[in-house]
Amino acid sequence: MKTEIISIGDELLIGQTINTNASWMGQELAKIGIKNNRTTTISDTEEEIQIALQRAEEYADLILITGGLGPTKDDITKIVLCDYFDTELELNQEVLADIQAYFKLRNKPFLASNNQQAMLPKKCKVLRNAMGTASGMWFERNGKVFVSMPGVPYEMKHLMETGVFPEVKKTFGLQELAHRTILTHGIGESFLAEIILEWENRLRESELEMAYLPSPGLVKLRVTSNKGDSKLVNTFCDELYEIIPEYIFGEGTITMQETLANLLMERNETVSLAESCTGGFASHLLTKIPGSSAFYKGSIICYSYDIKEKELGVPKSVLLDKGAVSKEVVEILSMEIKKKYTTHYAISISGIAGPAGGTEDKPVGTVWISARSNQRVVSKRFNFGNNRERNISQSAIAGFNLLRKLMLEETN
Repeated sequence: MKTEIISIGDELLIGQTINTNASWMGQELAKIGIKNNRTTTISDTEEEIQIALQRAEEYADLILITGGLGPTKDDITKIVLCDYFDTELELNQEVLADIQAYFKLRNKPFLASNNQQAMLPKKCKVLRNAMGTASGMWFERNGKVFVSMPGVPYEMKHLMETGVFPEVKKTFGLQELAHRTILTHGIGESFLAEIILEWENRLRESELEMAYLPSPGLVKLRVTSNKGDSKLVNTFCDELYEIIPEYIFGEGTITMQETLANLLMERNETVSLAESCTGGFASHLLTKIPGSSAFYKGSIICYSYDIKEKELGVPKSVLLDKGAVSKEVVEILSMEIKKKYTTHYAISISGIAGPAGGTEDKPVGTVWISARSNQRVVSKRFNFGNNRERNISQSAIAGFNLLRKLMLEETN
């Protein structure tokens, strides 16, 4: 079975919008045992859409299309699909009622142009969209399946999860997979592969599949049984907790900040932060979590020497002698923020995010992080490289992990 994703939109080609849809679809297809073989991005023109459809039909069994389904004149995907499948648009009364209710619920006027969203090809199976006004459309021809969906990410995801995935499984007779994803932090992909080499060899001999899914600071290990053997998958994944326990922080789709938040909430304990190079990003990640007020008290963004001294009491002599990016400074920061906000724990972060500002002994990417409890303080130096955004992201995640491990060590 071959699959192709066709993404329609000039905004994707010129880089104005990042094609997150294709990335998400590829990941989700893999979870149900479908490999995306090809992704094509094209402009909003009749010729380009026609050519893409023809090539995809020759190549793939499942063709997933996003974009070009809005109510404006430049959204021509429906018209081209009608021509391609030799059909015509007709007013779908059920969809029209859905769209009218959608606007009424939001106290917005229903415009004449919105009627166009209820005009759908006669030959398609309509996938009704509860999240917006553009319906999905399912076509079948010569054993090939075409599915057209809106380009708005949350609308596309809703249609994929509620309509497309169940129908694809049924149409192509897909066997249920068994899979489990182990999340690691603090070790690179190549080093991890060396440590688990013998385990990985045994896994593959057992007809399981394993994929390394690296991202900045993290490596996900996804173990899959195409035969749906969850018992075997669990056996191998459980072994990882014996082989690399110090690197595993969770499973599935949970983030590092969610793992820390869950630990804090389970214990009814709180945390505060002193952030320099991360500029509030770590606090932002925590406050994105629903219910964060139960465990997060606040933070101080102490970017300059002056603020470190005035707001958190770092002696000027220490700043001048050791530098802001030092063990001594982050330990004072974690101590003072914890005291100031009377929290059970504190995290402090100070580093050189780059691209400038590095020295020979403290190159760009050098970050000092401190995690503190009532009993202990743990501080560690990291070097995350020379990409500013990545340094900020990895610093926040490393800070969460440092505190998470401190909390678990104190429990044990």
